[in-house]
Amino acid sequence: MSMNPDTRAKLKNVSTATLATALYKRGFRNQMIQGVRPVGDKPRTESMVGEAFTLRYMPAREDLNQLTVFRDRGHPQRKAVEECPPGAVMVMDSRKDARAASAGGILITRLMVRGAAGVVTDGGFRDSAEIGHLDMPAYHSRPSAPTNLTLHQAIDINVPIGCGDAPVFPGDVIVGDSDGVIVIPAHLADEIATEAVEMTAFEDFVTEKVQGGQSILGLYPPTDESNLETFAAWRKEKGR
Repeated sequence: MSMNPDTRAKLKNVSTATLATALYKRGFRNQMIQGVRPVGDKPRTESMVGEAFTLRYMPAREDLNQLTVFRDRGHPQRKAVEECPPGAVMVMDSRKDARAASAGGILITRLMVRGAAGVVTDGGFRDSAEIGHLDMPAYHSRPSAPTNLTLHQAIDINVPIGCGDAPVFPGDVIVGDSDGVIVIPAHLADEIATEAVEMTAFEDFVTEKVQGGQSILGLYPPTDESNLETFAAWRKEKGR
């Protein structure tokens, strides 16, 4: 868990759409976690950013998933909540099954208090209204009231998982915004962040020009060299 602080700061101010394009240019097409959305509608001024700390669920076997299992301090779900490092994003593999919750308000609040940067599941959360008001981003597929024990058995902590059809390795960089959540391979995080900041500056320039009535032809992409000259002047003026 050693993301460059400058990289973290850069990623907080770029979109998952921009990151998806930067990853696509490098041949990565399956990094967006499918089917997840922010819990609640609380506005966020920055993207969720943190290293992945994972929890894997398998299908529950009834004799191993009685309520009494939570008395065990080593229960993987409880242990993961208490071990997720500050600044990390807990990512849960719930097999895209939201018929039972991956976690609820108390556990997600504990993650927030411990300093986690966010939480993601490809299943559902119970107490979703409560979670939506927390000062920590959370992403799921939909609300789900039944306890996780109904269908999910927590089995592994901080191992490679699949979440919403995306591969997630411990330490990968997770970024989430209003569009969803994307996974950046850890070894690419620095260069992706730097490129995304550059792309964002150009996209802001293009947006301003389009809002002013300019055609996208020759501008986006900038096949007309005069637009690059105008962009350079715009950056200087805006301090970008």
